[in-house]
Amino acid sequence: MADEKPGANHKEALHEETTHEAAEHGHAATNQYGHSLVQFDPRAEAKLRWKIDLYIVPTVSLLYLFCFIDRANIGNAKLAGFEKDLGLKGNDYNIVLSIFYISYILFEIPSNMACKWIGPGWFIPALVLGFGISSLGTAFVHNIHSAAGVRFVLGLFEAGMLPGIAYYMSRWYRRSELAFRLSLYIVMAPLAGAFGGLLASAILKLSHFGGLREWRMIFAIEGIITCGLAIISFFTLTDRPATAKWLTQEEKDLAEARVKSERVGTTEVLDKFDLPKTLRGIFSPVTLATSFIFLLNNITVQGLAFFAPTIVKTIYPNSSVISQQLHTVPPYIVGGFFTVLFPFLSWRFDRRLIFFIISAPLMMAGYIMFLASTDARVRYGATFLIASGAFSFGALCNAHVSANVISDTARSSAIGTDVMFGNIGGLISTWSFLPFDGPDYHIGNGLNLATSTITLIVSVALLLWMLADNRRRARKDVDAELAGLSQKQIQDLDWRNPAFRWRP
Repeated sequence: MADEKPGANHKEALHEETTHEAAEHGHAATNQYGHSLVQFDPRAEAKLRWKIDLYIVPTVSLLYLFCFIDRANIGNAKLAGFEKDLGLKGNDYNIVLSIFYISYILFEIPSNMACKWIGPGWFIPALVLGFGISSLGTAFVHNIHSAAGVRFVLGLFEAGMLPGIAYYMSRWYRRSELAFRLSLYIVMAPLAGAFGGLLASAILKLSHFGGLREWRMIFAIEGIITCGLAIISFFTLTDRPATAKWLTQEEKDLAEARVKSERVGTTEVLDKFDLPKTLRGIFSPVTLATSFIFLLNNITVQGLAFFAPTIVKTIYPNSSVISQQLHTVPPYIVGGFFTVLFPFLSWRFDRRLIFFIISAPLMMAGYIMFLASTDARVRYGATFLIASGAFSFGALCNAHVSANVISDTARSSAIGTDVMFGNIGGLISTWSFLPFDGPDYHIGNGLNLATSTITLIVSVALLLWMLADNRRRARKDVDAELAGLSQKQIQDLDWRNPAFRWRP
């Protein structure tokens, strides 16, 4: 027994040395065939993963909660007199919603590029402070012009949050782990619908806040809370593993080496800006197809966020405003459960597309119920089905595009593209439930039935294509394909590298 301990120590020291080398700039963590050169201790990985979970996930989750609240609270304000006080008529409310999405879409990819350049540890808190101030400013608007202007600025700052946090977390987690961790902050979207309704109800019980009353109090109080969280996050959000004071040097090396070990031909976790890799991320077939799916899905998600209070009002027209607000809560709670469940299963099986395929029929069933019945209880039940299927796509789509590129630059642009397309869907959603279509909203519900059906078809087609292309790649001679190429040329291939395999 005495002879075994030195051998074990030598093995452990060798393992630590190899991990350190793999983490260092200039050292590859895979061979040219994409096989990892480093073996990791599962217990050390589990301990590190748990530590990262505790330090990173709660902070970004709280920030994203108020990001979504500050975006969607206009739906609660509408019930509390927003339209009447500003003199909005006809489609004016939809116009105010649409203005938000114009800036939101335009600044999506540029914002994620800036996030990489500046560093998410500084950039994300700055965004939060910006949209917190914008939300606060909404409390002081008096006409459609000032309301639209503030919503445009709000969209500019919020544009970088969903892709920025997804990109930020891809610095810390393996591809199989990412979807579940993304779900832990994206679940704040349905919870924001629930918590936002509860918070709005509580705020509306106040007689006044300073000189502000009714819906203006919602924007002011929630905006102030957001600004406070932003200031705290400047001090608490760690930029990347290498700068994490709460990790030991061994843990920093392990954090970087294990992420690098999944990236074919990569010699650095955080590469410099590179146009070829940026374009690889944007124009990957998987990025484009997944982004289209996210566009379709966001028509449903954003439509539900903005119009759930309106839908509830048609179901319970004689209830008080506060009662109507509270009735929007339960569907979001159920949706939140599935938002975490599907990505959790995705982590365990290292698969994402199969959960696209499972989720779409839930949404289809919900919209069929809306179209087929005018019974209030049936329609209210339909909102539970729709929320159950719709909200998990935020985590799954971003994890899917992240898993199917190699470099950090391509990952940043791929996630930015995915969310940009998603928010084009959000823009469409602002026009999917129009006043003349109420109270049954045949056009809005028919549109959403069509988008969920197309989601199912595209998801199945993408899965079949990825499996077929992987078989084609397996027949290639990797050595012959890469012969004569420099290290930079190999890295610029990204997903075109013949050793790379799509990860459905």
